[in-house]
Amino acid sequence: MSTFRMFSPACLTAALLLPAAAVAAAEAYIISPQDGETVSSPFTVRFGLKGMGVAPAGVEMPGTGHHHLVIDAPLPAAGQPVPFDDQHKHFGKGQTEAEISLPPGDHTLQLILGDHTHVPQDPPVASRQIRIRVR
Repeated sequence: MSTFRMFSPACLTAALLLPAAAVAAAEAYIISPQDGETVSSPFTVRFGLKGMGVAPAGVEMPGTGHHHLVIDAPLPAAGQPVPFDDQHKHFGKGQTEAEISLPPGDHTLQLILGDHTHVPQDPPVASRQIRIRVR
């Protein structure tokens, strides 16, 4: 006896999404700190991601990537790996939060998801930029 299962159009659509379509629907966001918040250094930044999964750098899997935190800088150029410097923190082990130390003053933070080679997704999956004050 064979079994026939009927799947809803939503399930079929989700199963058939191409990686580019999944990326276009994905959203990165900063859970904490909140935009405009005053923090003491060091502080914890918590990363959020909807519509994609987190995988370590070097693991090539469609629909996944890993976080990069951009500090006091614009997002990196399209199609280029995220730089390795003090303004671009890499979380290639698949971390979803990090302890960050910054000097007192006003700073900006923004997340961008990179693929297995640290190249941002196309289209980019980035959070909105937030502003914080470190006391």
